[in-house]
Amino acid sequence: METRLNEVARRIREIREILGYTPEEMAEALETTAEEYLECETGKKDFSFMFLYRCADKFRVDIIELMTGEGPHLTGYNVVRGGKGLLMRRDHGFDYMHLAADFRKKKAEPFLVRAPYHEEEQHKHIEMSAHEGQEFDYILEGTMHFAFEDHIEVLEAGDSVYYDSGRPHGILAVGGRDCVFLAIVVRGEEEKEK
Repeated sequence: METRLNEVARRIREIREILGYTPEEMAEALETTAEEYLECETGKKDFSFMFLYRCADKFRVDIIELMTGEGPHLTGYNVVRGGKGLLMRRDHGFDYMHLAADFRKKKAEPFLVRAPYHEEEQHKHIEMSAHEGQEFDYILEGTMHFAFEDHIEVLEAGDSVYYDSGRPHGILAVGGRDCVFLAIVVRGEEEKEK
C-alpha cells in the first residue's frame, strides 16, 4: 500500500492542532524552519522519512498512525508476505517498505529500503541526517557508500553496518544500480520511555 501525501499531511496538521502545538514548536522539534514545516503540513512539499519519524516522536504516536490513520493492533507477532509491507516513497526517491506496520509498541522499526542510483549524485557530497537511537543496515543487493561523520565505507551485498544514528550519517547507491538493504531503526532510550 502506498501512502498519499495529502492524507498524511492532513493527519499531521490535525494531530498538531489537537495537541495544541504551533507550527513553530513543530519546526523546532523537527529541526527545520516554520516555513518548510508548513509546506509539508499543507502537502505542498513531500516530507522525508526523518520528518515523519520526528513528527511521530513529537506526537508520541506510532509512525504507522501518521501513514495510515490507524494504529497498529497486533501484539504477538506480525507476518508480512514478500512485497506486501507498507510502502513509503520518500527521500530522493528512496522506497521504504515497513515490515512490521501492524505490530504495536515496537522497540524498533524494520524497513526494506531501495536506494535509487542517480548518476548526477555520484560526485556530490552525501546528504547527512541524524535521529535518536541506533540503526542496523544489511546490504541485500547492489553497493552503497555509507557516510558516518567524516568516514566513508563501501558496503556490498552481504555487508552490514551498525551505528549510532544520533550522529550524522548518509548513504549513496553506487556502481550503476540501485542498492537494496534491510534497515532496522532502534529507538533511543528517551523515545522508548515516551
